[in-house]
Amino acid sequence: MTDVRLVLRSRRVITPEGERPADVAVDGSGRIAEVSAHGTPVPQGAALEDVGDDVLLPGLVDTHVHVNDPGRAEWEGFWTATRAAAAGGITTLLDMPLNSLPPTTTADNLRIKREVAGPKAHIDVGFWGGAVPGNVAELRPLHEAGVFGFKCFLSPSGVDEFPELDRAQLAAAMAEIASFDGLLIVHAEDPGRLAAAPQRNGPAYADFLASRPRSAENDAIALLIELAAEHGTRVHVLHLSSGDALPMLAEARAAGLRLTAETCPHFLTLTAEEVPDGATEFKCCPPIRERANQDALWQALADGTLDCVVSDHSPCTTDLKTPDFGTAWGGISSLQLGLPAVWTEARRRGFALTDVVRWMSRAPARLAGLEGKGSIAPGRDADFAVLAPEETFTVDPARLHHRNQVTAYAGRTLHGVVRSAWLRGERVADHGVPTGKTGRLIERKTA
Repeated sequence: MTDVRLVLRSRRVITPEGERPADVAVDGSGRIAEVSAHGTPVPQGAALEDVGDDVLLPGLVDTHVHVNDPGRAEWEGFWTATRAAAAGGITTLLDMPLNSLPPTTTADNLRIKREVAGPKAHIDVGFWGGAVPGNVAELRPLHEAGVFGFKCFLSPSGVDEFPELDRAQLAAAMAEIASFDGLLIVHAEDPGRLAAAPQRNGPAYADFLASRPRSAENDAIALLIELAAEHGTRVHVLHLSSGDALPMLAEARAAGLRLTAETCPHFLTLTAEEVPDGATEFKCCPPIRERANQDALWQALADGTLDCVVSDHSPCTTDLKTPDFGTAWGGISSLQLGLPAVWTEARRRGFALTDVVRWMSRAPARLAGLEGKGSIAPGRDADFAVLAPEETFTVDPARLHHRNQVTAYAGRTLHGVVRSAWLRGERVADHGVPTGKTGRLIERKTA
């Protein structure tokens, strides 16, 4: 080996082949030079970081983050979001195109967002574009400018500047995106089903859950399958919460459609039965559903029907989380806590850290085409998280790096303490404290 500047050593390294003791050598460009036997002599001049029995994971890749900057930076912001991500073992995130002002629906708006994000990024940051009514002509320029794909809503998004697509608009966007083999990512809830559901304001979580029925997700996903078959578009279903939709997804994939789907930590770790009335820190759309439904999501992760687990970090200021489920902002902040939250439940259900890495690092990287991310293997970026998997901690909102310390996990005891995070061989977080290292802005096919 030449030009090795750092070796990370662990008795537990998660590689594409499984978990094993290993030394991971990092070269001067910040890439992995070699994965060798544990205890291999360290090249002259290289530093050694021996993490002992802590587990060396590939840095997590979170492809579903609402940073809200510029325009609503009081809700979050690139500085705080990327610090929280680093503290949680995430080394790459993709920012959603809405909740910022302007939204990322034109190449000019993307340029504005990049200018804001660049000086603030503690980890690597990329961007999704948006598909909204009237911007079909903007999709190819956004693709050429480096966005990783295009997000749309089939029901109201909650912000006026990012309207939903009706069937005809959705079909037009899908045809255009298919023409350059782009990726459409979709908030899939049917507006007709939502309109027909009982809508009651107030503190009762049962009323809110009834207002976002599983049938809204099921019908929207059925529409996506129909149009994906017609246009040949690559389609990814965002934050799936309805277990009822899983069989049709599996059938569509078996038929050869290029269809993928994700779920989120809160759907895997929280249940409707435990949400207190008035506790709108648990409000999100689609909603946290019942315990039996959660079991179906875990089974779908096990059998591959669901591909990945990403945060859907959707923060807001504290005042917007009113005790009324009808009027409170819908979104759960979990950027810093996703890894321990998922690992806590995964270990209880008999899954291994290799599974968690597949769902939270390798699969999201593959979804976005991030060929340099997601695995500890030669040639990949030297992005790592070091985890003490059996250590526990109790979530204290005051210790989170999110701009607003509102979390559905407050007071919960979780397994898995993130010791450190590394980006291209540089430590970006140390025992929960971001180090101030600056990440890069990344683009499709260049990361």
